[in-house]
Amino acid sequence: MRLSRFFIDAPLSLGEHDLPEAQAHYIGRVLRMNPGDAVQLFDGSGQEFLGQLLEVGKKTVRVALDQVLPGQTDSPLHIHLGQGVSRGERMDWAIQKATELGVTAITPIVSERCEVRLKDERADKRLAHWRQVAISACEQCGRSTLPQINPPQTLAEWLGSTEADLKLVLHPVAAPLTSHAKPARLAFLIGPEGGLSDAEVDQASAAGFHPARLGPRVLRTETAPVVALAVAQQLWGDF
Repeated sequence: MRLSRFFIDAPLSLGEHDLPEAQAHYIGRVLRMNPGDAVQLFDGSGQEFLGQLLEVGKKTVRVALDQVLPGQTDSPLHIHLGQGVSRGERMDWAIQKATELGVTAITPIVSERCEVRLKDERADKRLAHWRQVAISACEQCGRSTLPQINPPQTLAEWLGSTEADLKLVLHPVAAPLTSHAKPARLAFLIGPEGGLSDAEVDQASAAGFHPARLGPRVLRTETAPVVALAVAQQLWGDF
């Protein structure tokens, strides 16, 4: 039977711990777990902690951790995904699947054809939501470290600050990924629902990004990162 697995946003160690309110509510009120039930916790450090619930109350859950295990090994290929911001579930899907596929960092990109405009408080709420999407994906897929979810940036900001051995911008008319040598650090730029404009592709090329295609069909913005990361992990990573 698979253990219930939870991310705790605080350093963990062997011994007894009171869990944060959000996890306590989920364990006690949603999952209705009981004292004695086994749990597996991780804090993003790369280690996994095994233990059991000691107390399950309405607002308090106490756990005893008695074993430390090495966590899931990260991919040797470090991937920074620059993902054009899209609406609602499309962006959630891209972040969730990129996390499952071993992405190292994700930066939401605001570009010319983005239909979503994020400002101030709304941007903070969306960033918190996207980080929770990534946490949930890690809990499900077994990752022991979290990908870095950066605040949204303009395309120009991201192009100017991103460093990698190989930088690729997805484009339907370009050489395939297999035409490039194996990198240790890879940056992918993927456009929003309306795609990147020709001027933006030229801007990316001027910043050292090479156009690359995934196949003969044009992929949706939420499908492209899934395919791109899967192919990259197969070619150069841990698939």
